[in-house]
Amino acid sequence: MRRVVVTGVGALTPIGLSAPTYWEALLQGVSGADYITKFDASHFRTRFACELKGFDPLQYIDRREARKMDSFTQYAIVAGNEAIQDAGLLNGSLDKDGVGVIMASGIGGLYTFIEEMRGYRPGEPPRFNPFFIPKMIIDIAAGHISIQHGFRGPNYATVSACASSANAIADGYLLIREGLADVMIVGGSEAAINEAGVGGFNAMRALSERNDDPKTASRPFDKDRDGFVLGEGAAALVLESLEHALRRGARIYAELVGIGLAADAYHITAPCAEGAELVMRRALQNAGIAPTEVDYINVHGTSTPLGDISETKAIKAVFGEWAYQLNISSTKSMIGHLLGAAGAVEAVATVLSVYHQIVHPTINHFTDDPECDLNYTFHHPMKRPIRYALSNSFGFGGHNACLLFKRYE
Repeated sequence: MRRVVVTGVGALTPIGLSAPTYWEALLQGVSGADYITKFDASHFRTRFACELKGFDPLQYIDRREARKMDSFTQYAIVAGNEAIQDAGLLNGSLDKDGVGVIMASGIGGLYTFIEEMRGYRPGEPPRFNPFFIPKMIIDIAAGHISIQHGFRGPNYATVSACASSANAIADGYLLIREGLADVMIVGGSEAAINEAGVGGFNAMRALSERNDDPKTASRPFDKDRDGFVLGEGAAALVLESLEHALRRGARIYAELVGIGLAADAYHITAPCAEGAELVMRRALQNAGIAPTEVDYINVHGTSTPLGDISETKAIKAVFGEWAYQLNISSTKSMIGHLLGAAGAVEAVATVLSVYHQIVHPTINHFTDDPECDLNYTFHHPMKRPIRYALSNSFGFGGHNACLLFKRYE
């Protein structure tokens, strides 16, 4: 089995339109939440979200090409190209037959679907854009990236709700380990801040309704949390076999040493501590390490009343007394929940934590919850040795994925 390392990262987030600006904002504890500008949300129960700020796709993509893409594809291309450039992947000779792309999304082209259906009138001849389907389907983001660069390796999308992009990273890891690819660009993208996205999650009572104070609405592990904040954006990582990375002299951020995949087999939306426990145990077993070797967990940490308790219980079950020695943080406290892109955006944060040996904070903590009593790194970043770090992602349908990164030395 070949070793797999991370050599490039890209991020397009509500608090930074590149990986470096995103990372700096995480360390500073910046909130990306504000009132919705993409549509009139005045009649919605939730009137705020974590939107991308100042993003213009035409700064990155030709106008004619951009018109053929849903926003989620535009986001994926921008993050993917940043990761490719960051890795220096195109600086020398490259066997493009050995380079693949897996780009996930939980929902895909929701904007496109809404716009096309607005123009449809029952009983009249339908007029649909010829790019309707190619703009909407989830696999198209990976297709665009491969076409742009001529990458002819494995190419597809993964869909597992909020675990989608963590599954993309896990698949890339497995393909490289098995020798089916040398390099994989993996990640995820989501663009669901629209009437259907906000309205649908409102109907589920999943979103925070703290309309009087959006910036503090995402409160993971706080006693008064009332739901997650919807976010948008994308992230990508370049995974390589260690041999391939060393041969071209690439910078190595971290090593991906284990993955865990599991199903709750319990409920389509309710959290399940047993599934979260199982997936973390499998990641540790896959890497062959003890729980006491882990120093940091980037948790799913959505800020929902039951979800945060469930994840805390799972961590205690896996790590025992060592759970209290861990640093834990929720990236969603700042960027909201990016759904199918969450796993990749949080994996980038985890990788940079391992690389820089610092844990970003969980913001917006005001009142202790006695059922959430671990070290969630509230308010301020913390420097500490990080040997191994976990990144958790859990999705509707009971889909669980866990990624285990190691400091490369």
